[in-house]
Amino acid sequence: MDRAVRRRELPTTYRAEAPVRLDLAGGWTDVPPFSSREGGVVVNATIGLRAHAELTLGGTLIRLVAEDLGQQLECADSGGLVLDGRLNLHKAALRMFPVTGRFTLTTRADAPPGSGLGTSGALDVALIAVLAAARQERLEAREAAEHGWHLETHEAGIPGGKQDQFAAALGGVNRLTFRDPDVGVEPVTLDAAFAAALERRTVLGYTGHSRVSGDTIARVMAAYERGDRGVTGALRAMKDLAEGMAEALRAADFARVGALLSENWERQQQLDPEMRTEEMARLEAAMAGAGVLGGKAAGAGAGGTMFFLTGDDPRPAVAAARAAGATVLPMAWAREGVRAW
Repeated sequence: MDRAVRRRELPTTYRAEAPVRLDLAGGWTDVPPFSSREGGVVVNATIGLRAHAELTLGGTLIRLVAEDLGQQLECADSGGLVLDGRLNLHKAALRMFPVTGRFTLTTRADAPPGSGLGTSGALDVALIAVLAAARQERLEAREAAEHGWHLETHEAGIPGGKQDQFAAALGGVNRLTFRDPDVGVEPVTLDAAFAAALERRTVLGYTGHSRVSGDTIARVMAAYERGDRGVTGALRAMKDLAEGMAEALRAADFARVGALLSENWERQQQLDPEMRTEEMARLEAAMAGAGVLGGKAAGAGAGGTMFFLTGDDPRPAVAAARAAGATVLPMAWAREGVRAW
């Protein structure tokens, strides 16, 4: 037997994926300065649409590719990773978790651009996970979430809260509390039959149009900083609605869940006059005619996706959403968070 111990060869390709989320109630209260001054509460749940990242070592250049955006760039070395508006998340992630040599870093997302489903947060976490794996480092879910949030808000300079990154890292249904810099995580356990019915009766309608959420977030939080009573009151109300949502989910109360979705959306619209686009209004009207129990915009609003809780038969709502011009996205719960291999 050869006395030399042959080391196991390291892989040359690494992959990671992280799920996007539905923010059921309390979104916006995780965003500073509200989250640091008053503390936020968000209830969200991850779904089967995911952000994917792949890193392949080798080649003659550093290549960054965003397949779903149709964007790519090349540079000779890490000195070319300048944050100039092109694939800034990729560059910022590599500045945080540098990889030596040449390689190709490729990402794609199952959700459409600007969907409001927390895709950038899921991408943050997937990027951190794949780069950590390539560096032979193992991160806990909470670490991946914190690094992902730092990547987006500090390195890439995009304002926002932490709920998207924590959802993507953890998976499942969670009640998240925010008192910056601390995040509390409380899983919400659903009755199995209720969870299955909730999945079947939730309809996601992508309106096909979205503004940049960072602009909306900056505008709303500037109003909060000024002491705008309408904005402050709406944020405090949404924090309370999140507590009610956690209770309604545990009680398997469909009617209450639907009512809370709609009430949260009403409060959300008080944050900014551009929160509800014409496409969203048209979709809402169509879904109301189909007898939904409630619904709201996903994420920051101002375009993107809306999701609705239907009656026992979701087919009329699906047909109504399509007739209103929306793209109905696939809906399935994701019970696991980020994974890398």
